[in-house]
Amino acid sequence: MMQAVSNKKSTLKSSNPSNGSEGFTTLLVGATGLIGIALLEQLIRDPAVLKITVVSRRPIEAARLGSPSELTKLHLIVASLDELDQVLEHTNADVVFCTLGTTIKAAKTKEAFRKVDYEYPLTLARFAERTHASLFSVVTAMGASSSSRVFYSRVKGELQDALVKLSIPQIQIFQPSLLLGERALSRPGETFGAWMSKGLQFAMVGRMRKYRPIKGEDVARAMLHAASRAIKMKSADAASTTAGMHYYPSDKIAELVVNTTG
Repeated sequence: MMQAVSNKKSTLKSSNPSNGSEGFTTLLVGATGLIGIALLEQLIRDPAVLKITVVSRRPIEAARLGSPSELTKLHLIVASLDELDQVLEHTNADVVFCTLGTTIKAAKTKEAFRKVDYEYPLTLARFAERTHASLFSVVTAMGASSSSRVFYSRVKGELQDALVKLSIPQIQIFQPSLLLGERALSRPGETFGAWMSKGLQFAMVGRMRKYRPIKGEDVARAMLHAASRAIKMKSADAASTTAGMHYYPSDKIAELVVNTTG
């Protein structure tokens, strides 16, 4: 349950370009997934984003994501995520985004799943802490809980619990319901679940609203909006359970998206 934010102030920073306008630099890991590719495109097109460093396990066709002038701020590092600490040794960013995520079926084993959904994101969060980033933004899942009997949800919850212990001025955790959108790799189970949920959206009101499926691009839009707002305001303004720790279930993500479109 969302609770009122603590009065403790965050110490968010922002970069200042030569023209005097406010802007910030970013690091993104997970740019080839449904949410990640949408977020990358939005970062490229956002004039407030001064630099984008992307670490990816495979090349990204970025030419279609922005104009030649916009793409000059993109720096792509193709490397194994097992080498995150090494490849990021001389990197820093105001905002660190993590949109990594897989399934047990795709990962093949629980160990491989845990590496993608727990170990890599936590390594990235520790990088954000070590380099004094202002904000760490990550996607987990609806129902994430370290006490869950469901392995998927339990691993996501364990990540959230680990993040609470880090000293990062602000951490934003996005917990979407079933995701809508075209994926590079098909997930039949999710596709069927999203189809069923989409047909029942009219009944998902009140407390059930958070169970509505949501577009991956909308999650990305909400992540960028929340990060931009935090940088501009220099303080937390979303409900959280601890100072600087903010949770966004699907209904709150949808509200953020509405704010971006007026």
